[in-house]
Amino acid sequence: MTLERNGAHVPVVIIGAGPVGVTAALLLARRGVRSVVLERHQDVYPLPRAVATDDEVRRILQAAGVGEEFATIARPAKGLRLLDARHRVMAEFRRSEDGHHGYPQTSMFDQPELERLLRDALARRPECELRSGAEVTGIGPDTAGPVRVTYRDDDGEHQLWAEAVLGCDGANGLTRDAIGAVWEDLRFEERWTVVDVLTKADVRCWEGVDQVCDPLRPATFMRVGEHRYRWEFRLRDGRTPVRELVAPWLPPSYDGHFEVVRETRYTFRARIADRWRRGRVFLLGDAAHLTPPFIGQGLCAGLKDAYNLTWKLARVLGQGGDERLLDTYESERKPHARHMIRLAVAMGWAMTGGQDGAAVLRRRLLAVACRLPALTAAAGRDLSPPLTAGPLVRRGIRRGLVGTHCPQPWITADGRRTRLDEALGDSFAVLTAAEPRPPLDTLAHGLGGRAIPVTDLGDDGTLAAWLHAGRADAVLLRPDRVVMDVVPAGGHDFTGTAAWAALLHTTRRPLPPRRTADDNLLRSATR
Repeated sequence: MTLERNGAHVPVVIIGAGPVGVTAALLLARRGVRSVVLERHQDVYPLPRAVATDDEVRRILQAAGVGEEFATIARPAKGLRLLDARHRVMAEFRRSEDGHHGYPQTSMFDQPELERLLRDALARRPECELRSGAEVTGIGPDTAGPVRVTYRDDDGEHQLWAEAVLGCDGANGLTRDAIGAVWEDLRFEERWTVVDVLTKADVRCWEGVDQVCDPLRPATFMRVGEHRYRWEFRLRDGRTPVRELVAPWLPPSYDGHFEVVRETRYTFRARIADRWRRGRVFLLGDAAHLTPPFIGQGLCAGLKDAYNLTWKLARVLGQGGDERLLDTYESERKPHARHMIRLAVAMGWAMTGGQDGAAVLRRRLLAVACRLPALTAAAGRDLSPPLTAGPLVRRGIRRGLVGTHCPQPWITADGRRTRLDEALGDSFAVLTAAEPRPPLDTLAHGLGGRAIPVTDLGDDGTLAAWLHAGRADAVLLRPDRVVMDVVPAGGHDFTGTAAWAALLHTTRRPLPPRRTADDNLLRSATR
């Protein structure tokens, strides 16, 4: 086999065609950036793995172009319950079916079905090419120029030259080693067995997730589909038959349809890579972080990585953005990933209670704490904390809305109902409580967007109430709908313009002639 000496040049090579890699390709394609996705397997892995997602990720899938299709395979979940060893409810954390991002706060799904939706969407995008059966063998050299990616398939060995490489190749991929990253151990490692079952039995189920806080046999249970269920049990010495493990959830002496789709043993770990980037090579998803599954954020965190990085990469590759813009990927996402992992580890310890002499006392304290209204209310909020201050998050004395996501209500535009993000498009946007003043209009235009009064959007008042609660006259939204800066009530302009304008290579250009209702979707929205 002879290595091609003059490989093709592509803007982005993505290693791994799992949900994170394909979503990244779709998000780049939406911004006109071409990519080649290299996947060592020939087809979607057919067995279920991830089964839960949050409303923020539903919004990301909408941006990737598969929001409506995903709705057909997803089912809302009521939330999370903590049960004691006798399956008595200690606490119940409800999740809304209409979350901040415009979707149910928790949805259950089948990962192979999601992957097929994503790959079908990828096949419809001319900017994307999926090469299956392609095993990446090398990434380099480490220079300021394009990155060389070598891979092997049935036809031999090949190479590609890329302006950027996204390592979505999982915990055992080679990208992490290629950038010299090592794992930081966050001190959680347990062996569990995961069982997926198809059955028509009348399974005891509340349409949410149950965590059984039993130090002898902690377990997780959830309904995933019409007749599909998942159980997870921490392993003990010896092997217990599946029917014996799941017996507490089944009718007594049930002998009807019961099919074990998958029984797999996993080691749940909590780890995070010490670095997520070297030059133009990036880590995303399980290549960058590993979390126990107890709060359902493993896959979610990877898709949030893709959403954060892709708009910045597109800005640098196609719109003159400064290279330093790419540094904000790790500085923004790594604290979030660490936060999620710690929450998952805390839930794992809540379930097991540990095995030392103080375990019984800790479980009693947990049962008492779970009855506090403030705790249950906090658990029902969004899991993602606000982004910390940085080049793309202006943080002053008044924190308010900065670093949080804008809500996404339904709006009425051009006589039709649509979601806010679809109307705003893929660029920056300024939302104002009143008719925007000229400086805000000019700024939004310089960023490739528009300044829009929320009263023009024809929503149910959600956006106006959100601005009022945040004591803001206007907000500057990034392409990922994070609030970048705020004009406080009574203010006149954003305060951090000079700091981030250079990073984005943005100048305040003269405004074009005022557009009319006929050629501006948002201006034509029903008032």
